[in-house]
Amino acid sequence: MKITLPDEHGLPNDYTLIGTPIEADPLEPNPARVVFSAAHVVADPFTANDPSGRATLDWEATMAFRRHLAGLGIGIAEAMDTAQRGMGLDWQGALELITRTRAELPDALVFNGAGTDQLDPIEATSLDDVVRAYLEQVEAIQNVGGRIILMASRALAHVARSPDDYRTVYRKVLAVCDQPVILHWLGEMFDPALRGYWGSSTFEGALETALAVIDENVSEVDGIKISLLDKEKEIVMRRRLPEGVKMYTGDDFNYPELIAGDDRGYSHALLGIFDPLAVAVGKAIGQLGRGDVDGFRATLDPTVPLARLIFRAPTQYYKTGVVFLAWLNGFQDHFVMLGGAQSMRPLPYFVESFKLADQSGLLRDPDLAAKRMRTLLAVYGV
Repeated sequence: MKITLPDEHGLPNDYTLIGTPIEADPLEPNPARVVFSAAHVVADPFTANDPSGRATLDWEATMAFRRHLAGLGIGIAEAMDTAQRGMGLDWQGALELITRTRAELPDALVFNGAGTDQLDPIEATSLDDVVRAYLEQVEAIQNVGGRIILMASRALAHVARSPDDYRTVYRKVLAVCDQPVILHWLGEMFDPALRGYWGSSTFEGALETALAVIDENVSEVDGIKISLLDKEKEIVMRRRLPEGVKMYTGDDFNYPELIAGDDRGYSHALLGIFDPLAVAVGKAIGQLGRGDVDGFRATLDPTVPLARLIFRAPTQYYKTGVVFLAWLNGFQDHFVMLGGAQSMRPLPYFVESFKLADQSGLLRDPDLAAKRMRTLLAVYGV
């Protein structure tokens, strides 16, 4: 099948689709690695709200995608940054999303983002303000039976004056969690407001504080997701984690190597890129569980160029690529996003994403994907 796509100069060129769609191979119970997809949400394209207003979701399409992930045996990291937390979806909307997912998929592996985004960082004046905001979300999620991902807090980054402030806040919040949580260390490339998190401008200083938080509260910590897009930093931290505390890679650039691991350990995964890669992830982790490391790498390695494109700087706009691929693959009927984020990447980005998804076997219905790609090109006058 051929499709005419513009090159880097805008000139038309024929592209022949070459990929064979990866067949679904759902994970068995107790897989070799615990893997989560930070699942996207589907905006309601018919809302009367402006993109700058309160988010309105297409609940049926949003929940259908979660059923897709659960059917593959992939864990769901609910209401996290890929769901536009801090970029369109407010706490009230996030809690409704968490509640709906819990009710519809009570047996699925789901952890839920608890943060402080109902508190404007500028209005936070003390650590107590931050603790109260965290506790409001933690308690609401636990009231519906949900597990917790303790997300990094813009408000805490604003008011904290030392590493000890971070240790104090996390100690108070973790004390009320009824099951071990996943901590989230989110780098400033994803959210510039988190610059200097853990009370240090250096990785080394931040690492010591994060490890101290874990050591002091080890029974309350299932693991930590580190999103710094630097595999060496992740490995350094992984090797220093207490026994039983998992490292969840958040490295959307180097995930095959980090999940495969080395003779001193490996990473589990909680990744935004696992939203469009879910079918490949299920197959690959199954291969790894059967001892087929070469097969695991053969399945996941070809997806890395696509991941690096989607998560290129400015990294916080990676959601645009994720939802673009969901639209191409028929998981939603439109390419509209919360906050108008569908416009945050240029046309060449979409063209290259289409090609790389094809070459990775990630277009599950190539005919539909090509038809929708032509529709997008027409919007741009191609």
